Amino acid sequence: MDASEVVLVVGLGNPGPQYAGNRHNVGFLVLDELADRVGGKFKAHKGGAEVVEGRLGGNRVVLAKPRSFMNLSGGPVVAAAKFYKVQPGSVIVVHDELDLPFQTVRLKLGGGENGHNGLRSISKSLGTKEYLRVRFGIGRPPGRMDPADFVLRDFSTVERKELAFALDHTADAVEALVSHGLEAAQNTFH
Repeated sequence: MDASEVVLVVGLGNPGPQYAGNRHNVGFLVLDELADRVGGKFKAHKGGAEVVEGRLGGNRVVLAKPRSFMNLSGGPVVAAAKFYKVQPGSVIVVHDELDLPFQTVRLKLGGGENGHNGLRSISKSLGTKEYLRVRFGIGRPPGRMDPADFVLRDFSTVERKELAFALDHTADAVEALVSHGLEAAQNTFH
């Protein structure tokens, strides 16, 4: 990415303390780690997100956590992208991924939403699927548990023991993506 352009890094989650530790909120958790790295605190922004402006690897970034529920994330993402004049190709969305084992990180540009309502809302609002994704594996639900119930549950005790490391690793992947681009970051993290 061009060092002069702003990169919008969006973490997906649901607002409110009752959702804070949920698997579905891993995007928020990664952005909290990134906010620590840039030395900023999230502040309300008129577009419906909480934002932190800073630098990662010498690049200007805006970290954004939509204040809407997950399935309405598109509106706040588009509002932030317009306000900061960010094109879809410079939007990075950090989200949970059922089809990856716990704490696996995968980076990609575009693709389908795989049933993820937050991504579906963002794709519809941006008018394209061509934005960057940082996928954090949360694994599949056990037995016959409904995936919708699984993503809204907190991480297990065993998972929580690894979570801080996994969030740090994912934040490293975001930083590499911002600093070195998709292919170099994929070569490092895949």
